[in-house]
Amino acid sequence: MAHKPKRQQKLGQQFAALPMKEEDGETLVLLVTSRDTGRWVLPKGWAEKRLSGGQLAAKEAFEEAGIEGEVIGGSVGSYTYAKGLPGGKSRECLVEVFPMRVTRLLDKWPEAKQRRREWFTFGQAALLVEEAELVSMLLQLGAPVSELPPGAIESDIQRGGG
Repeated sequence: MAHKPKRQQKLGQQFAALPMKEEDGETLVLLVTSRDTGRWVLPKGWAEKRLSGGQLAAKEAFEEAGIEGEVIGGSVGSYTYAKGLPGGKSRECLVEVFPMRVTRLLDKWPEAKQRRREWFTFGQAALLVEEAELVSMLLQLGAPVSELPPGAIESDIQRGGG
């Protein structure tokens, strides 16, 4: 009896906000806890047909973290993770990350009773999140310019990122 080859599952597409603010000359990033496991994550959600990645990131930041602000520029990168689903299943997702300057922190928001939110330095945030690619992204974004590898800025500009 021949076995059918396992169908490779298509990556799920999600968009995340990287909420940031300046405080005492330092950039801080806001993380929220996930509803199911309580681990620290970026606010994110599934792609929606009528919203761009940046618009969806801002919508999720409002719903999950109770923040308002401005998405600045395009995606700063992406990471993958296994999204837990009902019944013990999971789906591999690609998450595009959009930087967001926070202008207002709300006292009441849709998921306030289901999540915690807290400000961290990039280094602290990198220690708290579980996704290896997100750890790398946070460490790179939080690195002082003097600590970036030679050519990092020039190569970013050549790709149209700066």
